Formats: sequence, C-alpha cells, structure tokens
Amino acid sequence: MLKVGVLGAGHLGKIHLRLLNQSEKYNLVGFYDADQTNADKVEKEFGYTFFNSIEALIDAVDVVDIVTPTLSHYDCAKQAISKGKHIFIEKPITNTVEEAEHIRALLAEHNLRGQVGHVERFNPAFTAVKNDINAPMFIESHRLAEFNPRGTDVPVVLDLMIHDIDIILSVVKSKVKNVSASGVSVISDTPDIANARIEFENGCVANLTASRISLKKMRKARFFQKDAYISVDFLEKKCEVVKMKDAPENPGDFDMILQNAEGIKKQIYFDNPNISENNAILDELETFADAINNNISPIVTLHDGTEALRVATQIINCF
Repeated sequence: MLKVGVLGAGHLGKIHLRLLNQSEKYNLVGFYDADQTNADKVEKEFGYTFFNSIEALIDAVDVVDIVTPTLSHYDCAKQAISKGKHIFIEKPITNTVEEAEHIRALLAEHNLRGQVGHVERFNPAFTAVKNDINAPMFIESHRLAEFNPRGTDVPVVLDLMIHDIDIILSVVKSKVKNVSASGVSVISDTPDIANARIEFENGCVANLTASRISLKKMRKARFFQKDAYISVDFLEKKCEVVKMKDAPENPGDFDMILQNAEGIKKQIYFDNPNISENNAILDELETFADAINNNISPIVTLHDGTEALRVATQIINCF
C-alpha cells in the first residue's frame, strides 16, 4: 500500500481524507492544514493524524495529495517533488501556465508520477460514452451552479468551466486555433457568468457556458459528430447516444427513417450504454495508485491539466 498524506482539510480535502482512509490501495498517514482551528477539529472529529508542518508530512509519505487553495499548489508541488514524492494535485493544476510547466518539468526530471483532479473524467455518464465520441465537430456545454461563496476567489472559468474545458480537450484530437469569450461579474470581483467559443484546427467548435449565480444546477454537454449525437448529464449521471445508419430497404413499422433533399435515407436508432455507479473521486485516486504501482501514465496527466489551464487562461484574457 502506498503511504499518502493530504495537504488541505477544507471541504474537498475532508472528502479525500475519508476516501483515502477507506481505500485498500493507500495507507493514509495523515494531513496538514494551515488553519490550526480547522486542523484540530478534523483531527478530533475523524481521528486523522495532524502534522504540524508541510515538510513533516511530505517526509512521511510516498504520495502527496494537494487539496489546498490554488495559489499554493505550485509551492506544495515543488516541495513534494524535490523530496521524491508522487503528487495528486487538484484542479486547476496551478495558478499560472508557467507554474504548471515548471511542475511538469520537475516531475519528469525526478521520474515521478503526477495526476490532476479533473474528476469529471471519471463521471460514470462520461466514461460510459467516451468511446462513442469520435471526431466531434460541434460541442456545447452548460455548467450552472447556485451561488456559493466558496470558490469565488477565482473566476468562474477556473471554478467551473475548467471541468468542461478538460473534457473537451480530451475528446477533440486537434490543436486549439482560436478562443473568444465574454464574462460578467455580478456578485464577485471576478466574472460569475462566462461564455466561451473554442475553435480547433480540424474545424471543431466548442461553445461553453458557466455560471455560479443560477437558480438551478446543470452540468450537461452535447457532442455532435458525423452520424451521431451524444449527450452527457454529469449531474444526473445520465447519457444518451443517438446514431444514424443507412436505412434498410424494407424498414420496420417502428423504424425511425429520415430522408434528406437528395433522397438519401437514414435510420435513427438509440444506442444507450449501461452506466455503472461509482465514486468518481475514489476512482481518480485509486487509478493514480495503479499508475504509480504499474509505472504507467495516469488517466489525467499534468500535461492534460496544463493544457486545460492554458485554454482557461486564454478565455479569462478575453474579458
């Protein structure tokens, strides 16, 4: 079992602590949190061992799980890597692209493994259809949330939209050609609502909307490609796959047939896969353990996290 320690015991950090404590692939050694009052509370309530310094925790583990505020990701990661530790780092990977690239270089130099916490890659609705997403040419995503003061220290692009940026970059096998966006600050000092358009070199276009001041929650993405339409509801963990194929010469009474202006007939059919229930955060943590133990690339690499941050930064620079 890999010895793991968690940096940061806030809302998400507590979830990581609980799941790592349950996991059969990790031995949870303890945690560090800069807020002494919170640290004392977590130690007393859950029994996790508190380390009084980042250095002490890093020295005691094989893997460092960084769940601190984004501004501290870079320094925490540097310290962990310099001590020869593998790192799991929450999204966004760092505060700037330059920091992310430096972390990537350090990790490669020390021959260590690193993964970024883009948890939607492990959402069962997405994993059920990701193999069906093949060369999409138009993508539309909506990620809406009710207002929560937690997270408003960064623009909504880094808080919410970056989930969809990562998903889109993972399925579009082409370089980004152009980014345009607009954002509006309503309650926070940074944009609370944003819309972005990403154009890729292969002609694919992605339209993304994110809001953290909506009246209801929504996390949906739709992928349009040749002969197929795929929708993913990340919140409800549902998906829908609608495909087209050449219509049979003698269609059945219940077959759905479309005919275009040239007289070409296509049959529409539904090919919805089964969705397996899972805990996406536990999955991302445990697949990282597998990557370390088997010396293979993690599912969400630091390169992936860096590219998602790069596009997010381009979007923010449009405001």
